[in-house]
Amino acid sequence: MIQPYSLMIPLPWLANGLPPVRVDCIWLILTAPLMVSRLMVKWLLLLLKRIPDLPIQIGGGIRSLDTIEAYIDAGVNYLIIGTKAVKEPAFVSEACREFPNHIIVGLDAKDGLVATDGWAEVSNVQATELAKRFEQDGVSSIVYTDIARDGMMQGVNVEATVAMALASSTPVIASGGITNMDDIKALRAVSSQGICGAITGRAIYEGTLDVAEAQAYSDSFKS
Repeated sequence: MIQPYSLMIPLPWLANGLPPVRVDCIWLILTAPLMVSRLMVKWLLLLLKRIPDLPIQIGGGIRSLDTIEAYIDAGVNYLIIGTKAVKEPAFVSEACREFPNHIIVGLDAKDGLVATDGWAEVSNVQATELAKRFEQDGVSSIVYTDIARDGMMQGVNVEATVAMALASSTPVIASGGITNMDDIKALRAVSSQGICGAITGRAIYEGTLDVAEAQAYSDSFKS
């Protein structure tokens, strides 16, 4: 399980070696639907040998149970299902039954409405309504991304993230717009509402968020 209030960083940050500071999780989102190849699985196995104690989340192009099984067999801890979850919710139910405690749903939204297919399409479905559906399936958590904030370095949408967390009992991981320690502290202040972690990416590369400071702050609230 993801520990209460966790800090997660993008896997490409490992390109030049191991994380320079301790973090709770590494996440990797494939930017296009890709078939799980022997090369990808081999690469993951090599990576996991270097960081055996660090959980890994992976998402992007997950469309079948075979794909999930291949990643889990390679040592991945959590699989993030996005577009497939929105278009075929029953697939999430099946995945949770087959691979309990390994499935995360990624809900990307604009003005509260779910976006799919790399944000190319915005549906008329409320993200909070889908969250209620997936609560019944037993997903481990929901990664909630406000796409209007993602990568814009304008701060996280705390209000929308709290609304998502209150919609169900499923823990929510905040994503999109996390820029500096103010965002980390703002999320921590409302973490009792059901927010269990934060994903940050661009802020690391831009140097606006000190990962060591953010992780130490997050750690200070863990029992």
